[in-house]
Amino acid sequence: MVFSSAIFLFCFLPILILTYFICPAKGKNYVLLTFSLVFYAFGGPKYLLVLLFVVLVDYIGARLIEKHRDKAKKILTAVIAVNLATLVFYKYTMFFLENLSVVFSTDLQFIEVIMPIGISFYTFQSMSYAIDVYRREVAVQKNYLLLLLYVSMFPQLVAGPIVRYQTIEQEIHNRKSSIDDICYGIERFILGFGKKIIIANQMGMLADIVFDEGTVYTPVAWLGAIAYMFQIYFDFSAYSDMAIGLGRILGFHFLENFNFPYVSKSIKEFWSRWHISLSTWFRDYVYIPLGGNRKGAKRLFLNMGIVWALTGFWHGAEWTFLFWGLYYFVFLAIEKFIIKDKMDKIPAVLRHIGTILIVLIGWVLFRAENIGAFVDMVGTMFSFNFDAMGLAEARLYIETYFVYFIAAIIFSTPIYYKICDRFDKSAVFAVIKYGGLLVLMVVSVMFLAHSSYNPFIYFRF
Repeated sequence: MVFSSAIFLFCFLPILILTYFICPAKGKNYVLLTFSLVFYAFGGPKYLLVLLFVVLVDYIGARLIEKHRDKAKKILTAVIAVNLATLVFYKYTMFFLENLSVVFSTDLQFIEVIMPIGISFYTFQSMSYAIDVYRREVAVQKNYLLLLLYVSMFPQLVAGPIVRYQTIEQEIHNRKSSIDDICYGIERFILGFGKKIIIANQMGMLADIVFDEGTVYTPVAWLGAIAYMFQIYFDFSAYSDMAIGLGRILGFHFLENFNFPYVSKSIKEFWSRWHISLSTWFRDYVYIPLGGNRKGAKRLFLNMGIVWALTGFWHGAEWTFLFWGLYYFVFLAIEKFIIKDKMDKIPAVLRHIGTILIVLIGWVLFRAENIGAFVDMVGTMFSFNFDAMGLAEARLYIETYFVYFIAAIIFSTPIYYKICDRFDKSAVFAVIKYGGLLVLMVVSVMFLAHSSYNPFIYFRF
């Protein structure tokens, strides 16, 4: 089940909201837990057992860590090993078997393992709880069902953001849904829904045409790459918007996961703005424990390489994802070790253009089916083939998707929010704003009703 589906909008969500708000305070957690498990089981009931198992491992592990502090490190090591073994089995078994089959020229694919939706997100989230208990940063949760609620909470369960237990620890036990929170949550959900349906899906259709069918024309290749760059941002950030909005309606305050990454003027800045919950997770649970920048330049270089290889591989069991992570490692290392003192001397507009170009090519690698397809696409982008046929095709795409490109450019910057902040006290602006949100919701539902194209990119992770 996805947020941008009719069954969620017109069945699941209304029933949940009605049940949740008429339920006494003591029962709200269990209402939310029940609906969250139903939400996840909708995509395959048998995979719910994997989620229950992962949470149980971290629940028992945390209780044992709290009880046996003298053996806490060994217990934590075992807990992490079980978590990672589960993730590796479901996400990477087929990858390893396929590659071993190639190496040994034989068929080793004697089993088929299907990856449960969202396993990368909820494994990291659940595991971080056990680690934080070990570090004494959070109190151990003695109620398994409440820990299960934290991990399985449907707004952020299958595509993030990765919520730390400490972020909502108090709100699990005591929270209120104020009118302001509910209004903000509705606004945030509608904006996310609109971004997903109207911008991400339209950009996705163009990107699929170019990437899947291929092209030999430079302008068409660039349009396809730019369309995918916007698709993945609006697809993923829209899900985070909807998750944060739904959480706020229910009384939870999730942290931001995106901060307009396409306004960045360096790769370091880009990754401080993109998928913030994942970046901070790797920083706090991998990079810093490895030694961070405290053990000299060579160790720092190695630590960065490890983190970015893992970041790439976390996204999927494909060589393209691993190389995508290492691709960013190279540019971050260049910024860190080679041009760090010269960055400020480069004009801001050139830094921005350079960053976007690097990110754009990175997304081509991320989207490509294999390294060969990536090389072909980039080769076409820089082949300067401006044949009349290609120009005509590009012009057709621009005319068809022009409005969506303009919307993508505007909403990938803080312009809308700055306007809202500027006229926040104006009653007239409030009428225009909420009237516009109502229109946006209606138009988005109309788009949803008239199109069967509605993928969520990050569900595959």
